[in-house]
Amino acid sequence: MRFLVIMKATAESEAGVLPATEDFDTMGSFIEELVDDGVLLSTEGLTPSAGGARIYFDGGKTSVVDGPFTEAKELIAGFWLVEMKSLEEVVERFKRCPIQRPANGEQTNLEIRRVWVPEDFGENFTAEQQETVEQRRARAGGIVGGRGH
Repeated sequence: MRFLVIMKATAESEAGVLPATEDFDTMGSFIEELVDDGVLLSTEGLTPSAGGARIYFDGGKTSVVDGPFTEAKELIAGFWLVEMKSLEEVVERFKRCPIQRPANGEQTNLEIRRVWVPEDFGENFTAEQQETVEQRRARAGGIVGGRGH
C-alpha cells in the first residue's frame, strides 16, 4: 500500500527559516533508511506559501489568491510517498522521524493518508479507465494520477 506522509508547516517554515546543517544530516539519515529498506518512492520539501497561490472553484467560477496564507498549521511543508504493508507500519516508522521542534515551542505534526488503488473504486472505475491511467503514468515516466485515479 502507498501512503503519503505530510509534514505540516510551522510559523518558522512559513517564514523561510532554513534547517541547520545538522538537521539536514539527521533527516538525511532517516531518509536514507527509507531508501535502504526500499519503501521510499518520493520525498520533497516545499517553499513557504508566500511564493504560492490557491485556485478556488465555486459554482463554475474560478478565482486565484496569491500566498502567503494564514493558518501555518494547516499548510504542508513537505511530504514522503512510501510503500509499506500497513498504516501501523508507517506510523511506527515515522514516530522516529526527526522533526525539528520549532524554536518557539510550537507543536507540529505529520499526517498519514493512504493512496487510492483501483480496487477502492469498485465498478465505478472501469478496466478501460484503469488502462488509460497506466498509459498516462508510463508516458509521464512515473506516478501520475496515483494508483487508480
